[in-house]
Amino acid sequence: LELREQSVIRIYDVLFDYDVLLDTDAFVRRVISGPEFQKPMGSDEFHFLLGKYVHERGRKLKLKDSSVLATAYECGIPIFTSSPGDSSIGMNVAAMALRDSGLTIDPNRDVNQTAAIVYDAKVRGLASSVFILGGGSPKNFILQTEPQIQEVMGIEESGHDYFLQITDARPDTGGLSGATPAEAVSWGKVDPDTLPDCVVAYVDTTVALPLLTAYLLTRNRPRKAKRLYDRRDKLLGKLTARYLDTGTVTKIKTGRKVAKRTSAKR
Repeated sequence: LELREQSVIRIYDVLFDYDVLLDTDAFVRRVISGPEFQKPMGSDEFHFLLGKYVHERGRKLKLKDSSVLATAYECGIPIFTSSPGDSSIGMNVAAMALRDSGLTIDPNRDVNQTAAIVYDAKVRGLASSVFILGGGSPKNFILQTEPQIQEVMGIEESGHDYFLQITDARPDTGGLSGATPAEAVSWGKVDPDTLPDCVVAYVDTTVALPLLTAYLLTRNRPRKAKRLYDRRDKLLGKLTARYLDTGTVTKIKTGRKVAKRTSAKR
């Protein structure tokens, strides 16, 4: 109540003036009013376009490495959100829809696009790794890429190869945030052969992430950016072709090894 009376907004342990929130809202609405936003798109494309404007704004203000969104744009890293409406940005997108904005976030594109990234890695003989900070909806969203490939599309796969989660959620409450890698195996989310190597660290993210980041930066040389965003259409096209080639999945046999299909050809 005291913070509200002083027009102060709190996000965990971060405090800022209410006017900062209003100015940010206005910036978002102004940006998404542009012609390139007037269409349905995945949240990765939305964040890429928004990141372009944030990056340009930071350049004009001579700010460096001040925004995750701007850095992701610069490096071609796709950013997805599993619940776009559950945010201040989503609220502004919804408000602009009442002013006949053509922008909508397409969850179908997100589900298929994330699965396409995983599928491409696996068919090329690479590993698929999941690094989770916290839990909730984002945790399931990244893990469900494997059930999307196996269960829904009927493409034989084994699950993610590596699973590392930083969380303070207990498994005994039965919630998703505290669900263990062993539970994920039952859904086909994690390869059972790699289960012994899966790690769950029960520690605050603000403690663990800086330590892990410092360790990685000192033990590894910088790598060339993969720029997954630039290849998004190609990756989705590859998964689409494979899925359509399987035909229509009618039933998954016990053991999940083989999908019974009917031909898609006429």
